[in-house]
Amino acid sequence: MPNEKFNVGGMTCAVCVSHVEKAVSALDSVKTVSVSLVTNSMNVEYKGRPDTAAVVSAVRSAGYSASPKKDIYSAQERDSGKNILKRLIISLILLLPLMYISMGAMMADLPLPGSFTDTANGICQLILSLAIILINRRFFISGLRSVIAGMPNMDTLVSLGSGVSFIYSAVIFALHPDSVTGLYFDSSAMILTLITVGKLLEEKSRGRAGDAIKSLIGLAPKTATVIRGGKETVIPAGDIAVGDIFIVRPGESIPADGRVISGESAVNESALTGESLPVDKSVGDEVSTATVNTSGSLTCEVLRTGEDTALGKIIDMVETASSTKAPIAKTADKVAGVFVPIVICVAAVTFAVWMICGASVGDSITHAVSVLVISCPCALGLATPAAVTAGSGKGAKNGILFKTAEALEILGRTDIVVFDKTGTLTKGEPEVSDILPLGSPDANDLLGTAAAVESKSEHPLAKAIMAKAADLNIVINECEGFAALPGHGVTGKVCGRTVLGGNLSLMKENGVDVPEAVISKSGELASEGKTPLLFSSDGKLIGMIAASDTVRPDARETVERLGAMGVTPVMLTGDNARTAKTVAGQTGIDRVVSDVLPDGKEAAVAALRKYGRVAMVGDGINDAPALTRADSGIAVGTGTDIAIESADVVLMKDSLTDISSAINLSRRVLRNVRQNLFWAFFYNVICIPIAAGALIPAFGIGITPAFGAAAMSLSSVFVVGNALRLNLIDIHKTPKNRSGSGISLPEIIYENKRKGTDKMTKLIKVEGMMCEHCKAHVEKALSAVDGVTSVTVDLAAGTAEVTSDKEIPDGVLAKAVTDAGYKVC
Repeated sequence: MPNEKFNVGGMTCAVCVSHVEKAVSALDSVKTVSVSLVTNSMNVEYKGRPDTAAVVSAVRSAGYSASPKKDIYSAQERDSGKNILKRLIISLILLLPLMYISMGAMMADLPLPGSFTDTANGICQLILSLAIILINRRFFISGLRSVIAGMPNMDTLVSLGSGVSFIYSAVIFALHPDSVTGLYFDSSAMILTLITVGKLLEEKSRGRAGDAIKSLIGLAPKTATVIRGGKETVIPAGDIAVGDIFIVRPGESIPADGRVISGESAVNESALTGESLPVDKSVGDEVSTATVNTSGSLTCEVLRTGEDTALGKIIDMVETASSTKAPIAKTADKVAGVFVPIVICVAAVTFAVWMICGASVGDSITHAVSVLVISCPCALGLATPAAVTAGSGKGAKNGILFKTAEALEILGRTDIVVFDKTGTLTKGEPEVSDILPLGSPDANDLLGTAAAVESKSEHPLAKAIMAKAADLNIVINECEGFAALPGHGVTGKVCGRTVLGGNLSLMKENGVDVPEAVISKSGELASEGKTPLLFSSDGKLIGMIAASDTVRPDARETVERLGAMGVTPVMLTGDNARTAKTVAGQTGIDRVVSDVLPDGKEAAVAALRKYGRVAMVGDGINDAPALTRADSGIAVGTGTDIAIESADVVLMKDSLTDISSAINLSRRVLRNVRQNLFWAFFYNVICIPIAAGALIPAFGIGITPAFGAAAMSLSSVFVVGNALRLNLIDIHKTPKNRSGSGISLPEIIYENKRKGTDKMTKLIKVEGMMCEHCKAHVEKALSAVDGVTSVTVDLAAGTAEVTSDKEIPDGVLAKAVTDAGYKVC
């Protein structure tokens, strides 16, 4: 579905956010809409073709302004600078004499001119307070617009509180011009001034919460040196186009994503990846926007500009995360939608109750106004987005990108982390370790044939075979009719012969005879952590090539950190059980699911979700379905584009430890949101009754309108300030586990009903098998179960794969193994 981003102006509180979302959601062309009070932005997902004009019109009809955000490197200008500060300074200049003449003589016995009568005093108070109202008229304009639109907001409360105090005082003064008793001009002006102080602090805090986005935008260079007409020309970076040739000298920032066509240098990419060491670049290597050339001069061709660059995509992800809503925010949104009408009703009831109890009109109005101005929907509206914006910005600075606020929240609730093996737990760059020809071809002939059929494959093992052939200077023939067989291998015609390359299952399915000695050798290689590949030519086995992958140096540390956080790690791989078991032993992972096709990975993740929230970590095309199926999909930034697109979280650095760091950050953000929401609800639930005068009869404790205005402003500042604490945390420090030792997984690891068949496959972990006789006993016991069509027992891996044509309860299979004298674990 197409998406579009907008800048939204005029919003002041959570109620405003709710009004804008409600207005835009009513459009037939809009599927979903999410508005952020922190970034003053809106993300719209359409059902079909974008309808920008209709969205802008809907926002305006709700009393706010909107404009499409066309430049990814532009930031929404706030009313946080000169305008608010100017209003505040003028308001304070006028408020000081107002407070002096209204309160000074009465409370501090401050002198007034002898000719300054009460009438003159009242006129001065009226004029000064009216001037402050005019200076801060935006509260009244916004409040009136929202009422006309049927959606009162925080400005409605402020304007009502100030307006009622002013109008009441003006009426009293008109009736008794020779007395200043009972006038509340100072309260009317004080409310507006204190609210403006709070707005200035709040906007500054909100601006700091969004500093991550601003700093990312600021990374983009302003100019670029390009070659046009054979000459070097300096142009604005925004004018650079795909295909342009640009030059980057030492110390300069790269203006666009491009490819090096001449020169060599080291480029500092820490701004995008967080990696401190510069990366060497030479002809053919790609460079990214905002990275810094540290040494030699580079000449590059532009590949991507604007929002298509790596920096543009990072900014887009951070902005999207900031503008979307986390599930935990839904309660606050529901409350905010009815908050202002409820407060107005409470204020009206407060006035009526005090009048009935015999209080004066002035005192009754004071209590009602206190209720209006102390109520704070802003705190409710800022509680979640402030924390999400600060958290997603913190992640971006550390090379961890959350695509949405929902992804940021859900990752923190993770119980199980599922790792793909190749390219995730391992380096994904295997090397050929064994070449075992069978029959007439020698090692070079076997390698040449294998390289030919693997030449069009993108699999890491294929690249290892190609690299080995290149090292030995073997001529590689052309392969025709190539086809990849996911989960099995490849096939194609080489020199007119049909060549198959892949696992034992592929050979058996195609009728290739594999001697027991080869099967045994394959098992030995697998037990050593190597991956054996069999090759046949025209239906005859010609040999076997084995390759081994290296476990990442930080894999074990990552697993240990997850365990310390109460998260259960699981390895999921298409490789054979023996290889998987070896890698699992090196990384410290106890639960392994092997020999899984891409659809099987998705099914395994779906099965694991029954026992807790699952995060899937992967980097390949075949991981995309599982990444999508998981509660949280985590893609390694060095992986394929499709994996990154399918994921909810992207790790820009090639570091597995960032997985635990991302979960840690998500948990801290969740905790921060809960703290903010607690404060927002607690503040309003406690302060509104006190402002209404509930404690006056028993304790004589009340709240004046001025104090209420100050408290309301500080409440919002408190929430944003709490969110800003996220910038101070160390996300790489492993927190103490608060929830036990993790999820206890069942005996049968996963179930997978394979596509296109009626077969159900289950992988069972069996303990106690010591020899071939044990293997035969387990096979016989499981084969006797009604519905079982085949059983494959791997003695070295200690597993039994059971295929059935109907659903068989786990307990039935476990009992069959137990009755045979073995244990299901």
